Amino acid sequence: MERKIFLYESNHTGKNRKKKPAWLKKPLPKGGDYQRVRGLLSKAGLHTVCQEANCPNMFECFSKNTSTFMILGSNCTRNCRFCNISPGTPLPVDPDEPMRVAQAALDLNLKYVVVTSVTRDDLEDGGASHFANTIKAIKTTLLDDPKVEVLIPDFQGNIEALKIVVFANPDVLNHNIETVPSLYKIARPQARYQQSLDLLKNAKTINDGMTVKSGIMVGLGESIEELEHTMADLFHYGCEIITMGQYLQPTKGHLEVQKYYTPDEFKQLEKKARQIGFKKVAAGPFVRSSYNAQNLFVS
Repeated sequence: MERKIFLYESNHTGKNRKKKPAWLKKPLPKGGDYQRVRGLLSKAGLHTVCQEANCPNMFECFSKNTSTFMILGSNCTRNCRFCNISPGTPLPVDPDEPMRVAQAALDLNLKYVVVTSVTRDDLEDGGASHFANTIKAIKTTLLDDPKVEVLIPDFQGNIEALKIVVFANPDVLNHNIETVPSLYKIARPQARYQQSLDLLKNAKTINDGMTVKSGIMVGLGESIEELEHTMADLFHYGCEIITMGQYLQPTKGHLEVQKYYTPDEFKQLEKKARQIGFKKVAAGPFVRSSYNAQNLFVS
């Protein structure tokens, strides 16, 4: 499959790529269980978004015995211009995967489990039933009332698929809006802004007691006014937890960074989110949707 590359037209020659600022240099953690976690996941035949998306927090999280499980394979049916996960023809759904995820979570002694997936537009329910089976496996395998957060795709707006996931009773349902409406065509050409907003609203309508969450990446060329508008949209559509982090270009074939936000600018974004009404906000250069997710849930 030939991968199409779309580059943002202004200042994307590659000759003037912005140098990462000092605040984006992250030291590797010392000690911890990084190798043990990596080996356990490899032995179980499991994928993590940490590895597939080349997350800058991977070493830290693995060293703390945490990771975000990625189900439904490692090939995505979409080709978002910011994402490092490989597009391509997915493998058949593995019916044993939910239990392997649950066993790995048990082996890692997790109390809060985050599960995401590639987008599977090839499946009738978008993989919703597999999400549900994974939630149920975790909740029946782990002891002491484990909490489960799912980071789901948009299921192409299929509300019946969304119901399958919600009825499995995840503690947090997360769906990332990712960016502002004007950048969808270049960053998420196979997704629709309104469809993602509707998913969040529908999830809250189906189960008002479930926490709804979303995330934005910044640095693709959006304006502050656009960010504020998107935050307000998320809050209006029922989102209760919001995360905002710096976009980092995974490879030369992905969209280039248009702006590196300073730590002070992230503080201003957090302040604005709280003014809009969000009580739980994480904003910073290294913030990712699932990074320290448990802290936001219990705070």
